[in-house]
Amino acid sequence: VQLQASGGGLVQPGASLRLSCAASGRTFSSYAMGWFRQAPGKEREFVATVSRAGKVTYYATSVKGRFAISRDNAANTLYLQMNSLKPEDTAVYYCAARETVTGATYDSRHDYQYWGQGTEVTVSS
Repeated sequence: VQLQASGGGLVQPGASLRLSCAASGRTFSSYAMGWFRQAPGKEREFVATVSRAGKVTYYATSVKGRFAISRDNAANTLYLQMNSLKPEDTAVYYCAARETVTGATYDSRHDYQYWGQGTEVTVSS
């Protein structure tokens, strides 16, 4: 599967952004999906994950209550709605896919087989 992330940009603290990840090449609903981010000088970290059918989600503590992950399997697209953005959310955001036959979610970058190219989010006044 090929993944293309988009929607990043420069926003002020407190603003919202919606990231998208368009998938192509294989049946999108065969994959659990995740969002990760990497700030300058830091390791890539888990943000959120969603199961194949979209019924189960899981979030990093740092974003829980502010971010929402969702997917539209008919449109082959993954989303990350980010609200109440903070300067510490500044990073390059990556979408990732893991082929699975279960309804599980995955919060380790080592669990994912496919990665998008990343979209940059900067939160600054």
